[in-house]
Amino acid sequence: MSHMSQLESILFVASKPLSRQELLKTLSIAQEKLDALLVSLREKYNQPDSGLQLLDTGATVQLVTHPDNAEVVVLFTKQELMGELTRAQLETLTVIAYQGPATRPEIEAIRGVNCSIILRNLTVRGLVEEEESVDKLMTAYRISAAALRQLGIMNPTDLPQYSELHAHPYITAVVSEELDSSLSSS
Repeated sequence: MSHMSQLESILFVASKPLSRQELLKTLSIAQEKLDALLVSLREKYNQPDSGLQLLDTGATVQLVTHPDNAEVVVLFTKQELMGELTRAQLETLTVIAYQGPATRPEIEAIRGVNCSIILRNLTVRGLVEEEESVDKLMTAYRISAAALRQLGIMNPTDLPQYSELHAHPYITAVVSEELDSSLSSS
């Protein structure tokens, strides 16, 4: 894969602004190469008809939704946040409760589908919390204290069959396979 493709993928999966230093380290490229890639991405995304924009503060870079779409994005997120949890949200919350802290790619490897909107919704609802991971480039997710209180437990280890499911061989293999493929594609 090209550095352009890798940078675009990293910016897509990251749920936070990334520093240039993080990007340089992850891609193992020179500053000049990163600058050229960012110019190309700005040309690709920062167009009037693009739903995404490259936000570059000079210190950090992030792929964000186009500001002109703010109204429809807010409307969509309000609809998504109303009512009971969907089956997909419950599945994702369960994965986080038993496997957290886990990154979005790890959660998606276990569930087999994209979870970005679900993770945002669960975070906004206060059911999961984001935390900075020292050893991972991306944010990790864990079940919130509020969610634990609602379940009537004090710790995720109090969940039914926690020790069996937390270290389940299938889940461990799927997550390891995802991490290995991520590292080998870098």
